[in-house]
Amino acid sequence: MDKHPQLEKAMAEIKRGSSEIIGIEEIEKLVNEFLKTGKRFTIKAGFDPTAPDLHLGHAVLLQKLKTFQKYGARVQFLIGDFTAQIGDPTGKNKTRKMLTPKEVKENAKTYKEQVFKILDKELTDVVFNSEWLNKLGASGIVELATTYTVARMLERDDFEKRFKSKTPIAISEFIYPLLQGYDSVALKSDIEIGGTDQKFNLLMGRHLQKVYNVGKEQSVMMMPLLVGLDGVNKMSKSLGNYVGITEDANTMYAKILSISDELMWEWYELLSDKSIEEIKELKEKVKNGLNPKVAKELLAIEIVDKFHGKGAGLKAKEHFDKVHKLGKIPEDIETFEIEPMNIVDALVATKLASSKSEARRHIKGGAVRVNQEKINDQNLTLNDKEYILQIGKRKFAKVKIKG
Repeated sequence: MDKHPQLEKAMAEIKRGSSEIIGIEEIEKLVNEFLKTGKRFTIKAGFDPTAPDLHLGHAVLLQKLKTFQKYGARVQFLIGDFTAQIGDPTGKNKTRKMLTPKEVKENAKTYKEQVFKILDKELTDVVFNSEWLNKLGASGIVELATTYTVARMLERDDFEKRFKSKTPIAISEFIYPLLQGYDSVALKSDIEIGGTDQKFNLLMGRHLQKVYNVGKEQSVMMMPLLVGLDGVNKMSKSLGNYVGITEDANTMYAKILSISDELMWEWYELLSDKSIEEIKELKEKVKNGLNPKVAKELLAIEIVDKFHGKGAGLKAKEHFDKVHKLGKIPEDIETFEIEPMNIVDALVATKLASSKSEARRHIKGGAVRVNQEKINDQNLTLNDKEYILQIGKRKFAKVKIKG
């Protein structure tokens, strides 16, 4: 292959941060062809809209798709409105609750609004797999089911564990990876990208493209699952260790600044627009005496700018510094008018806590302040005229008691 002079640099950026790539030679050929002739290729990424909001864990894939767009890819951003109604069994120890079409539709709408904060809209096709999966019909589903055996399906780690422990596995869960693989048949994708936990599903696309004589076997790229704020578990809303793409700039900035110095470099590699060389240079500066917090501030500013617009990151930094370094209460906190109630209900009513159990957990952990005084009484009643409520160092609300 006659290699373009920029191919090596392009492939270094494409491979950056990835955990495993199957079919790398084909990816290299596609990128080389684009650099030489401008001919584009397709890369598919599937997202089941099982929750209304995306977080930075999802942004890892979006960031990689953005890199692929730079080097010739047209993104097939697949919203699994059909498959989401079944639910991906990956990593689950029980059958997932099926979503209603209405829930899927509402969640899908927010996905479409959020992804273009990273992706180039002109180089992205948003597609819904109900378009072709609804047309399969009963005979098509049966034909699809003949392409894989139960024995092979049970080789999958999570299915094997559930089978051995006699935990029920619904037939629909066996169908799920076949349907995801069929998406690659319908779209004739050149490449598919997903998390490391998606390997079985991603390889199904290669298998079915061969079975259905598509004329190609898609390359597969797997990205690591982003470690969340706790520095241990993958980012997840259910674990509370996440940074939401739609969270306000101040909250996003403060959360990013809370990660460990070690985790910061992993986030740089997976989420930053900085080049490999620029990150290496920044690492050297830290090694030679630059405070790691400065590097973390730069990362937080960059990510906030990405989702809230240029300049939002610096404003968030100024807000953070004012509140944390000077110990001041911010001036722009939201005000709520509420009836007299106890502190647990008030924390939920002001959205400082998402549930009563979370509110109680914060009080028990000593993270709640009322008028800057730490409290530990879960039965405290708010019945004066005005209060400043606070959880941790970054969440504030002003309450005015009615009556």
